[in-house]
Amino acid sequence: MADAGTPRRQSLIFLLLYALASAGGAIAYVPFLTIWLPGRMTQLAGAADVQTLGYVTFFGAVAASAGGIGFGWLSDLTRNRRGWILTGLVLTIALLLVVPLAHNIWSLVAIIVAWQLTLNMMLGPLAAWAGDLVPDEQKGLLGGLLAFSPALGGWSGWLVTWPGLVSAEQRLVVIALLVASAVLPVLLLGRPRAFPDLTAPPPARAVGERRRPTGPAVRMWLARLLVQIAEAALFAYLYFWFRSIDPGMHDNEKARLFGMALTIAIPIALASGRWADRNDRPFVPLVVAAAVSSLGMVGMALATGLDAAKASYLVFGIASTVFLSLHSSQTLRILPRSDRRGRDLGIFNLTNTVPSLIMPWLTISLVPGFGFDALFLLLAALSAIAVLLLATMPRLR
Repeated sequence: MADAGTPRRQSLIFLLLYALASAGGAIAYVPFLTIWLPGRMTQLAGAADVQTLGYVTFFGAVAASAGGIGFGWLSDLTRNRRGWILTGLVLTIALLLVVPLAHNIWSLVAIIVAWQLTLNMMLGPLAAWAGDLVPDEQKGLLGGLLAFSPALGGWSGWLVTWPGLVSAEQRLVVIALLVASAVLPVLLLGRPRAFPDLTAPPPARAVGERRRPTGPAVRMWLARLLVQIAEAALFAYLYFWFRSIDPGMHDNEKARLFGMALTIAIPIALASGRWADRNDRPFVPLVVAAAVSSLGMVGMALATGLDAAKASYLVFGIASTVFLSLHSSQTLRILPRSDRRGRDLGIFNLTNTVPSLIMPWLTISLVPGFGFDALFLLLAALSAIAVLLLATMPRLR
């Protein structure tokens, strides 16, 4: 332990290995769910592929939500994060390799639901593990490093679809190897410093204490939910929006733009996180990122040409990626109980799945009658509410 008054530091090697492991989750689901699964669904369901994929997405989201809460809670009770992470990794890879053996829709749906559970058996305890080991003085840096996760997820999809590099039959094997290569190093080589105060049980008087619904945890949850609704809408409908702006825009150009936003966000998130650590202002970068994200959505609503549309999307995409990365780490400082960290992070994970249930209704209600402009303005307003929630949150120390 550091002397009194000396900033506490987790080893940089562990932080880098942890960020790589976190990226392993994105490597597992991004190419699988966005590239392999839709193609397989078309083979099995034919013309009903879109509807069937919707069922898979819904039941998968329910399984992911339950798995995040349940396995996070179990890792709290057993105090064995590594064991759950390793077990989840092994089962996730095993189910990835079993998926091609499903030769009808319902067997595929069952395997996907089980896979979502095992993936969150790995990711739930992994998220809580950072709260056990990373002091507040480094949570900004951790958030910056977590920005690599979506970028590596996107890059892995690009890798496994590179013409002539990986055959369609080998893609899941390559994805499994990439996931193992990302997650195993922190489990096998990570030698983190212990900070007993981060895992100490709460004072007895705090166990039964009722917290006000306006507390920091609730504000952080709502703010992430609002930004995630906008991010989910863009992820699902970006293709159609760009097509409405310029029908001749090539798919590869859309993919490059998406990857560019994720990549540019990395150094910005790192710099913002380090600034937050040095100045002890953990929520300021979140406020700025949410505000810039809202402005990007306004720009998208007003864009009439392709160049303006691209620029506005980049502003939104970069800012929202920075926000979500830093939010993931700063959430760890406001959870009320260290002995329920895994469970509480599972509840926070609902902000990743609930938007998939809300977003389609918003789109169906607005786009057919009012166009994408109205949708983007509404999403900009939601992000602006997130700004107010965070900007008015009292400092914790």
